[in-house]
Amino acid sequence: MAISLSVVLLLAIILVVLLRGGSIKAGPAIVAVLFGFFLASTGMADDIQRFLNSIAQTINSISF
Repeated sequence: MAISLSVVLLLAIILVVLLRGGSIKAGPAIVAVLFGFFLASTGMADDIQRFLNSIAQTINSISF
């Protein structure tokens, strides 16, 4: 839960920065948000979550 909440927060910050910087317009941003919202309710949501969890675990296991 903590990972998904922090990812959502990070993506929201990136979206706001892109909107304010003029790199992305409001229309495409709304389409991207709606796409993510509806994608979360499909059968692919579990596979995407497992993929993101494995990436997070891989990054977490890297020691510097």
